Amino acid sequence: MPNDTLLRVEDLFLHFRTAKGSVQAVDGASFDLGFNEAIVVLGESGCGKTSLAKAILRLLPRNVGTYQGKVYLEDVETMALRDEEFREQIRWTKMSLVPQAAMNSLNPVLRVGDQVAEPMIVHYGVDKKEALSQAERMFAQVGVPVDFMHRYAFELSGGMRQRVALAMALVTMPALVVLDEPTSALDVLTQANIFNTLKRIKHDLQISFILITHDIATSSELADRVVVMYAGQIVEVGSSNQVFISPLHPYSKKLLASVPRLRANQDPDFIIGQPPSLLDPPTGCRFAERCPSRFDKCDQEPPTVQSGRSQVKCWLYG
Repeated sequence: MPNDTLLRVEDLFLHFRTAKGSVQAVDGASFDLGFNEAIVVLGESGCGKTSLAKAILRLLPRNVGTYQGKVYLEDVETMALRDEEFREQIRWTKMSLVPQAAMNSLNPVLRVGDQVAEPMIVHYGVDKKEALSQAERMFAQVGVPVDFMHRYAFELSGGMRQRVALAMALVTMPALVVLDEPTSALDVLTQANIFNTLKRIKHDLQISFILITHDIATSSELADRVVVMYAGQIVEVGSSNQVFISPLHPYSKKLLASVPRLRANQDPDFIIGQPPSLLDPPTGCRFAERCPSRFDKCDQEPPTVQSGRSQVKCWLYG
């Protein structure tokens, strides 16, 4: 793996067993992430963004049907590790997660300072005093007053709870933090403050981020590169300038056109129809039924090709 690559994902599959059949949540995802780089994963609800994060972090439910592929973190192939080895060597020491809905991820009967300190105690075996001292430093880093360490989650606002969850993910100083909708259900001002905090942390601590979000406009402030997902597949990967300004895939174009713009005269566009069921996705291009550029070849599975500095899964470039 190149020296400037922190994470590489190759042909990652994650399918779930259900009473109605197999849900193809992640279907052959491949991308890489550099050191001190932020990748934003965009797509409609149900396209597999959160499942991709869970597959990378191996936070899997019991109904997993297919889980295969390769995930390299620096020089370690994490998929080859046993579950116990992954917990000890990777999760929360080299990769951590800021989950969606911070209130649900924080223990309501423990003080938030103790919860932020806990990963240091569990993974590095430090005493509680030293762990709490590190927790204080992380509280300052994410913009939470130190005296809030003695409060419970229900005593904090939504924005403060999200910052506490971020401090918990950062306390062990991992190389990579995965953020799953970190600003959902927060007001616009709080969202902007959270993203400003993330940009500062990325610069100060030299940490890489994978950001899963619906918020295209705000996420553009943090993104170095963009991954666009549709129906369980990655359809485009490119730099933030490329994807946000001149997207290649028809789905990316429609997705970006749906965002209101302050300095544009045209109205926001929309995508006709709805995403296909991942229980029985269509053969060929999965976006074909909704695509304004569809032609006969779209009935076949499109290749992923290099177009300039971007990768795109579309017959228009094949």
